Amino acid sequence: MKLIEVPIKIEKTMHLKFHIHKPIEIVFSLLSDMNKFQAVHPVIYKIDHLSENKYLIYETLKFAFIPFSFTYLATVSTSDDHSQVIMDAVVMKLVNISLVFYLSEQNGITYVNEEVKFKSILPVQFILKRVFRKQHKQLFENMESYSA
Repeated sequence: MKLIEVPIKIEKTMHLKFHIHKPIEIVFSLLSDMNKFQAVHPVIYKIDHLSENKYLIYETLKFAFIPFSFTYLATVSTSDDHSQVIMDAVVMKLVNISLVFYLSEQNGITYVNEEVKFKSILPVQFILKRVFRKQHKQLFENMESYSA
């Protein structure tokens, strides 16, 4: 299975910032180890490892209290120095999503600057921005309280 590039019509980028009172190695592991990522992610309930850096993600969102489940392919890549985690996905063959997590540490606190890029032929960016803000706020709160 491979990611399919969506014909680009609309592209939007958003930036989110978080800090976690954990060493960078732990935050890096929570973002790059898909078993740990699933454990802290608020809407991902299953991840199947397909090949080297490719995964099938199972997710359920609620729209007006109605659960909506779907799957999508994603690739995950990392930097050797634990400063970046990159996730790319194509959701429902309609939206390309690229997440880049830039990590830095100071005094035992890891700072995360997240860049989220949406590319789609549909005007879904406004909805996706709201979903990502809410989900990723919860994601990083879950990381803060995570203990192995």
